Amino acid sequence: MPELLRPQGPAAISMSHVSKIYHSDEEGDRTALADINLDIAVGDIFGIIGLSGAGKSTLVRCINGLETYQGGSLRVRGQEVSTLDAKGLRQLRQRTGMIFQHFNLMPSRTLLGNVELPLANTGMTRRQRTERAQELLDLVGLSQLAQSYPGELSGGQQQRVAIARALANRPDILLSDEATSALDPNTTKSILALLRDLHDRLGITVVLITHEMAVVRQICNRLAVIDQGRIVEEGRVFDVFAKPQAALTRSFVATTSNLDKVNDLVEQDSPIVHLEPGQVLLKMSYLSKAVNQAVVSTISREFDVDVNIIFGDVDVVEGSQLGGLVVRLEGSADHVSAALDYMRNQQIGIEVLNRG
Repeated sequence: MPELLRPQGPAAISMSHVSKIYHSDEEGDRTALADINLDIAVGDIFGIIGLSGAGKSTLVRCINGLETYQGGSLRVRGQEVSTLDAKGLRQLRQRTGMIFQHFNLMPSRTLLGNVELPLANTGMTRRQRTERAQELLDLVGLSQLAQSYPGELSGGQQQRVAIARALANRPDILLSDEATSALDPNTTKSILALLRDLHDRLGITVVLITHEMAVVRQICNRLAVIDQGRIVEEGRVFDVFAKPQAALTRSFVATTSNLDKVNDLVEQDSPIVHLEPGQVLLKMSYLSKAVNQAVVSTISREFDVDVNIIFGDVDVVEGSQLGGLVVRLEGSADHVSAALDYMRNQQIGIEVLNRG
């Protein structure tokens, strides 16, 4: 997948010190959002990830005016959301498509009828509405099912219909609130590929709310991690995955890789990681997009060390390799030390796990 460069220019969505508090006579006040500062550029595919109850759904509902916020500034296309009247909010939502976890399709309407629904009262003729809905069903690969009903479709197909409906009014921002959470892994992959394709073809800005780091890794170019209503980390996806700073981010990143299982193997004294005298067990992690050399063969050849790959996990994120290997090195102490220094100079993260 080619790298998605962050567009230059004004932010599609800009948040400064946004706060949201829920008031309850029975339970007291609860802070849902606290001092949120984020800029989402035009053309971003921006992931917002957090645990259940972290505030991410509240945040996305504030973006399209479904929730009010008490403090700070939240601007969409330069307009302060809290100052919009009823007409302004309708216009905001027309230009801001939204898809949800549970599709929210009307079971009594055909797919064509569901996609046509947002076009009511827009001044379009019936024929124009039908043509637009058919065009959108074709865009998501379901034109042949236009007269079917939601109950006759799989979950993935229903979500495609929901995406088509969200695009009916030609929005330039698409909000996705846990839209893949109810889907199996293969269907999730296809829906994310569809969102990426629509982003590329239509030039829309996508904000993706999720609790799954693998979803962010597949299509986003930037992400923010939210924890108990606060942003604890934000940046380019590759940078956050390569060098996570917050404890919550590190735990999320760990769910996408099997490299950390080596720690359990070491604790269990597994034969898989058994070392003879002079051997070193090592975890190598790619930390930079500049890493593209044949490192294993280079250190074996240049430093006269044997390299046995125990296991690995390497993926492509933003067009660059991300992940690493667990290896067993064997050679003289001086040669092993020189090989480690070489790898560090190549911006490869080195963690010596054990020595024989």
